Amino acid sequence: MFWFIASTVGAAIMATSMIFLRLKAAKKPASVKKIILPPLFMSTGAFMFLFPVFQISWYQVIEAFSVGVICSIFLIKTSKFQIRDQAIYLIPSKAFAFILFGLLLFRIVIKLVIGSHISLGETSGMFFLLAFGMILTWRLAMLYKYLQLAKQLNSTYNKNTSL
Repeated sequence: MFWFIASTVGAAIMATSMIFLRLKAAKKPASVKKIILPPLFMSTGAFMFLFPVFQISWYQVIEAFSVGVICSIFLIKTSKFQIRDQAIYLIPSKAFAFILFGLLLFRIVIKLVIGSHISLGETSGMFFLLAFGMILTWRLAMLYKYLQLAKQLNSTYNKNTSL
């Protein structure tokens, strides 16, 4: 029970800090580097699967990653960019905080359901894959949107400079 409460409090703190980071990031122009680094940094967590306690079956890998991809749809829908002052900015969404806390609540319910059937290590592995599937899919969609706007910005810039 202690680990359940500790991990839930930790996830709530992370969700809250993500809200503040997202609001702060909206004040500066976005970049490819800022979009791709979070999943790259998070991918190092996969080293946990080197230890037998965290290893899960391929079925569980597919299941957890797929749930993460499905959950990312909410984040993708609320992540929008705009061109301002010849740069691309992420538009802060009012729904972002509600979505993050909704996803946290969803994860808590799922943790309660599956936590009683599988070990703490397996649960940890599955939730890492769920989070990784969510952030990877979300960031790839953001990268696509960003690159589309960057292409538009470059073509507009090239038209204006050739006049």
